[in-house]
Amino acid sequence: MTRTITVRGVGKAAAKADFVTINMSMKTSDMTYDTAMDMAAEKIDGLSRALKHAGFEAGDLKTTKFRVDTAYDTIKDGNGNYKRIFEGFIVHHDVRLQFDFESRRLLQALSAIATCISAPEIEIRFSVKDSEKLKDDILRSAAENARRRAEILCEASGAALGALLSIHYNWDELSIYSSTRFSYESECLSSVKSVKSIDMEPEDIHADDSATFVWEIC
Repeated sequence: MTRTITVRGVGKAAAKADFVTINMSMKTSDMTYDTAMDMAAEKIDGLSRALKHAGFEAGDLKTTKFRVDTAYDTIKDGNGNYKRIFEGFIVHHDVRLQFDFESRRLLQALSAIATCISAPEIEIRFSVKDSEKLKDDILRSAAENARRRAEILCEASGAALGALLSIHYNWDELSIYSSTRFSYESECLSSVKSVKSIDMEPEDIHADDSATFVWEIC
């Protein structure tokens, strides 16, 4: 019977944030469908023009969600019966702007967003452009960590580490983001005339993953 040792290796890696994603959410509502859609179109057009004026290309702004809902309220009439009252159409439009992180360019984008009529809610996330390299570094670290642990356990037990028999890895997507988060509610952003005083240096990205290795023991 083949003797084996099973070790879980944990890999870690860090990288400087060099890529930024600005997620923007806009909402418009009106009693008529056409008016609500026209208002939504005006908002995205105003945002696109403001970003273009700041030096971004028209294709840089990507839609991530577009949804139209109907809104109702429930009221109680004089007879004690409940009625649903139509309150209009709500248009949700979420967009994303991504670019290489540079403090000056980020400020240009924020200033453009702050001064346009759209007044979206925004959330900024920092990541790495070459996320695959960081993931590869993590897996290498996990393999080295597992082998080192296996060798220590074998040496302490008077055995020798033999051939690698199998590797088990869970292919879940890693979250490669900086812990630094930045957000603006639409009410706050609409009152900002320019964004000049923010000098942002995001936290480095730290990520980890694991894999399980099985070796033969000699």
